[in-house]
Amino acid sequence: MVAFSAGPVYEVNAASKADLVVNQGGTDSGKTYAIQQLLFMHAISTIAPKSDPVITIVGESVPNLKKGAYRIAKTIYNANPGLKSYIKTWNETDRTIHFKTGWIMEFQSYTDEQAAKQGKRQYLFINEANGIKYNIFWQLAKRTRIKTYLDYNPSAPFWAHEKLIGTDRKNNDLSVDVELIISDHRHNPFLSDRDHERTELIKDPNLWKVYARGLTGNLSGLVYPTWVRIPDIEYPNIDIFGGLDFGYTNDPTAGVKISMSGNNAFLHELCYSPGMSPYEIHTTFRVNGFTHDTEVFCDHDRDIIRDLRKEGTLALPARKGPNSIKPGIAKVNEFKVFYTASSTNLHTERTKYMYIMDPDTGKPTNVPVDGFNHLMDASRYGIYTKYYRQT
Repeated sequence: MVAFSAGPVYEVNAASKADLVVNQGGTDSGKTYAIQQLLFMHAISTIAPKSDPVITIVGESVPNLKKGAYRIAKTIYNANPGLKSYIKTWNETDRTIHFKTGWIMEFQSYTDEQAAKQGKRQYLFINEANGIKYNIFWQLAKRTRIKTYLDYNPSAPFWAHEKLIGTDRKNNDLSVDVELIISDHRHNPFLSDRDHERTELIKDPNLWKVYARGLTGNLSGLVYPTWVRIPDIEYPNIDIFGGLDFGYTNDPTAGVKISMSGNNAFLHELCYSPGMSPYEIHTTFRVNGFTHDTEVFCDHDRDIIRDLRKEGTLALPARKGPNSIKPGIAKVNEFKVFYTASSTNLHTERTKYMYIMDPDTGKPTNVPVDGFNHLMDASRYGIYTKYYRQT
């Protein structure tokens, strides 16, 4: 039997009795390496079941896999010559390892929820889970019989924090028990002193929190890092107006109700659905307290704006355009922004809406990523247009 050189992250994962093990960790904690060691151990120490004898390791994309989990699998193999005697075939093209025990270890990426519905497995490992959409994860985990592992660097909250951590089988979507393991570079005995020092001496406090201690943070790359989530009951519902970003066949129509109190802006998500008709949009805003003279600042589509006005919504074109995004974000950031707990899509977008990183410096630029931004745009349309007119 192969005897891996294993550290404490391996041991605590091996001891876990939970159905789903969440590994939140800083850089160089060894979490990905340890989980894959554990999966190799399952594959060589047990006889695979006749039905679905599969261990699936998932990355955001094939390039990510090749640079990350798949490369680590090769490192583990090369560091442990005894593994060779347990492996029947290793297909580099398909990134699939067949073990003599009957297990199949596959390295996959999934472009959409439909693709994730194909196939079942005994073990699942989602590497860098914050790059995977929740619906894809859910489809994969629902078709996993024994155990699921996740790992990620906690640069910002995402669906693992919202839907898994702190839950049990009675109150999560998968009906599973969940264990959270937090690790950092101090738990990796195989690093050099210099490696430990380089991580421990990170100067930026947010970066240090995430990468030196494995704690959830909001990194400087986030466009709106200081927004605060509040209980719905704390939404003031005064001096309201709206923001609206139109969606069509694929993108959602995203609507937000904005309430102002002094220098505080309060946001509440109203809609997030593709293909909404002007009547459906009007009805959504009307049942949420909008009247015929409540302003709704909209994306630029003259036909939909005209139809909304016919329905009785005071739809107005927002101030927007290629040169409006940066000053619009600056205007939003003049306010202290709060958003309601039930605004789940708004929360997801806020935690993923980041500036493009400069590949040369590794620092954020002033240009936001054109994604995860439907409700972000709607919020900016409302606040920027409303308060630009008053300056």
